[in-house]
Amino acid sequence: MRPVSVWQWSPRGLLLCLLCSSCLGSPSPSTAPEKRAGSQGLRFRLAGFPRKPFEGRVEIQRAGEWGTICDDDFTLQAAHILCRELGFTEATGWTHSAKYGPGTGRIWLDNLSCSGTEQSVTECASRGWGNSDCTHDEDAGVICKDQRLPGFSDSNVIEVEHHLQVEEVRLRPAVGRGRRPLPVTEGLVEVRLSDGWLKVCDKGWSSHNSHVICGMLGFPSEKRVNAAFYRLLAQRQQHSFGLHGVACVGTEAHLSLCSLEFYRANDTTRCPGGAPAVVSCVPGPLYAASSGQKKQQQAKPQGEARVRLKGGAYPGEGRVEVLKAGTWGTVCDRKWDLQAASVVCRELGFGSAREALSGARMGQGMGAIHLSEVRCSGHEPSLWKCPHKNITAEDCSHVQDAGVRCNLPYTGLETKIRISGGRSRYEGRVEVQIGRPGSLRWGLICGDDWGTLEAMVACRQLGLGYANHGLQETWYWDSGNITEVVMSGVRCIGTELSLDQCAHHGAHIACKRTETRFTAGVICSETASDLLLHSALVQETAYIEDRPLHMLYCAAEENCLARSARSANWPYGHRRLLRFSSQIHNLGRADFRPKAGRHSWVWHECHGHYHSMDIFTHYDILTPNGTKVAEGHKASFCLEDTECQEDVSKRYECANFGEQGITVGCWDLYRHDIDCQWIDITDVKPGNYILQVVINPNFEVAESDFTNNAMKCNCKYDGHRIWVHNCHIGDAFSEEANKRFERYPGQTSNQIV
Repeated sequence: MRPVSVWQWSPRGLLLCLLCSSCLGSPSPSTAPEKRAGSQGLRFRLAGFPRKPFEGRVEIQRAGEWGTICDDDFTLQAAHILCRELGFTEATGWTHSAKYGPGTGRIWLDNLSCSGTEQSVTECASRGWGNSDCTHDEDAGVICKDQRLPGFSDSNVIEVEHHLQVEEVRLRPAVGRGRRPLPVTEGLVEVRLSDGWLKVCDKGWSSHNSHVICGMLGFPSEKRVNAAFYRLLAQRQQHSFGLHGVACVGTEAHLSLCSLEFYRANDTTRCPGGAPAVVSCVPGPLYAASSGQKKQQQAKPQGEARVRLKGGAYPGEGRVEVLKAGTWGTVCDRKWDLQAASVVCRELGFGSAREALSGARMGQGMGAIHLSEVRCSGHEPSLWKCPHKNITAEDCSHVQDAGVRCNLPYTGLETKIRISGGRSRYEGRVEVQIGRPGSLRWGLICGDDWGTLEAMVACRQLGLGYANHGLQETWYWDSGNITEVVMSGVRCIGTELSLDQCAHHGAHIACKRTETRFTAGVICSETASDLLLHSALVQETAYIEDRPLHMLYCAAEENCLARSARSANWPYGHRRLLRFSSQIHNLGRADFRPKAGRHSWVWHECHGHYHSMDIFTHYDILTPNGTKVAEGHKASFCLEDTECQEDVSKRYECANFGEQGITVGCWDLYRHDIDCQWIDITDVKPGNYILQVVINPNFEVAESDFTNNAMKCNCKYDGHRIWVHNCHIGDAFSEEANKRFERYPGQTSNQIV
C-alpha cells in the first residue's frame, strides 16, 4: 500500500514543479536536501532507512533519472568526494551491500575510483555512466561528517513529495505508569510522527509485527498478551491513531521496512472496530526486568556460546567472532548486512541490529577468519544456521572484519550519573543521584580504590565510550555546590551497566580521605587500545636455560629472580630460567600509551633504559589447582613498535628517550634472549603445571577488552626439559574457563612432589 504523501508548497516551488516532470514521478525516498553540481546538471541525495540525516544510500540524478552507485572498488576517497557533493565537509565512512536498503532505477556508476582530490565525482574514473554489472543489493552508501561546507546552500528544487517514516517507536504502559521498572517490556505501541506520538491500529496485527517492534526496542523476542484485557481497557479511553495496515514478515530490522499505511489528515474515522496494538517483549539475560525472569533464564540449560562480540564500548556492539573447532575467529564483511547482523544480535539476547558494520570498524581481530558471504533470511536462531562460505586465507583479511551495533532496551541509567568541572564533556568529577522520587539528590563518590575498571563502568553509563583514566583526586575540577560524598567502596568487575550494580558500601559511607578533593573522576574516550599476546609464539619459543649467577647481577637488581636467589652463593652457581618470546599486538582503535608521563619514567642504569610502567606483564607457574610456585614480571623496559602491518607506520621507539607506546596495527616483541624475559624456576619440582601470562595486570592502562589479556598453557617439566602446549587466550580469570582448561590433555595425571 502506497503511503500518504505530505505536500510542501511555495509559489516558487509550484512553478518549478510545473516545469519539472520529475515532480510528477513516483515518490522519492526520505532524502536530504539535494545539491546541483557540474555542467552535466547532476543532483545528489542521501536515501534509505533507518539512517541519520548525514548518512544513507547515495543517489544521483542524471538526465532526469535517479540512480545509485555500485560498491565495487568503492573507497573512502570516493565517499569524501560524494559527501562534498552533498554539502558536507568530509566522509567518516562508507557502506556496501545496500546497508540502507536497495535502490531502484539505474545503477549509474560502477568501479568508481577517486583519489580524493577531485572537485566532482565526474572527474573520478569509472566504467562509464550507466555501465554496470551490479544489482541493487550492492548499492553503496556514505557516512558524512555532520558538518556543512561553508557557504553551502541547499537546492532550490523543493521536494514536493516526501514519504512519511517511522523514526521512533515506544511501548506505553496501559496501567501502572511511573511505577514500572525500566526497561518497559509491555504496553501500547506508539510511533512518533509529525503530529506527535500516535497509536497503531491492531487490525491484522501479527506476531511478526510484534517481533519487529521488540527488536527495535532492544528485545530478542516477543510473547503473547492478554488481548481481551487490553481491548476492555481501550473501550474506556480515547486514542489517536496514526498508523494501520502494518504487515511485517518478521525479519525486518526496522518498522519502516514493513508494509504499512498512514492515516490521511482528513480521515474522520480511524481504526473502526479495532483497538491500539499491544506488544509484550521478552528481555535478554542482561536486561531481565525482575529476579524471577533472571532465575528463569539462568535455569535454562545453555550450550557453549558460539558467537560473541569483542571491542565494543557498550553491550550489544563489537566485532563479531565465532567459535569453530575450539578456535575463535572473525567474520568477513562480504555481503554483510542488517539481516545477518540482526541474527547475531538476537542470538546474544539483544534486539535487531541498528547497524551492520564493515571494514573492521570495531577493530581488527587476530588469527582465523571463519566465515564469509553470510546470507541470512532473518529467521535463523544462530549465525551458524545461515548459508555461508568457508573462507581461505587469500579470500579476506582482518581489515574486512564484520561488526554490529544492536538495538538496546532503554534503561534510563544515564540519568542517574553526570560529570562536572572538566575541560570537555568527556571528563570531570563523577556525581551520582541517590534517593527516592521526591527526595532525590546528587552527590560525589569517594576516591578510595577508584580505578580503571570503575571508570569503565562510569563512562559506559554516561554514554561516553571507554575510560582513559579513573582518577582518585579531582581538586582541579570544581564540583560547584556538590560537596556530599554519597557512595564509597566502589569495586567493579568492569562489565556492569551502572555503578549501582558494582559492589559498594551502600548507605554507610566509609572514606579514608573525606575532603572533596579526594573524590572520583573520569576521563572518557570514544576509542581504546586492546592488547593481545601471540600465544603460538610463546609455545614455539619456550626453553630452559641454566644461566651463571655472575651474569645475573642486573637482573637481580631489577627483581627478575626468585627470592631464593638472594641467599645464593654469588657469583658462583646458576639459576634455571624458563625463557620464551612474547609478541604483544595492539588490536584496538587507539594507541597503547603508558599511564605515566615521560617526566616520571625511571632510568635504570644497569640495563641502560627507561621503565615507563612498573609492571607491564606478570608471568606465573601454577599448579593445576591454581597454587603459584614460581613467578616473574616484566616491567616495560620500553614499549615500542617492533613491527607493523603493511599499511601502518611505526610511531614509537625507545632510542634517544623517545616516546613509548604500541601503535594500532603494530606489535612489541620481547625476544626470549632479552634480560628478564623469563621465569626463574630453579626451585620448581618436576610435574605438570600451568604457565600463565597476564598483560597489563593492574589495569593501569585502559583497554576495550581485558578478558583477552591472559594466556594459559599446559606445561610439563621433568627436571631437565620442559614442554609447553595448548596455549590459549581467553577469559582466563573466570572459573568456567579454568575448569575447561583443567580438562585439557596433560592435566589428568599430575605427579607433583
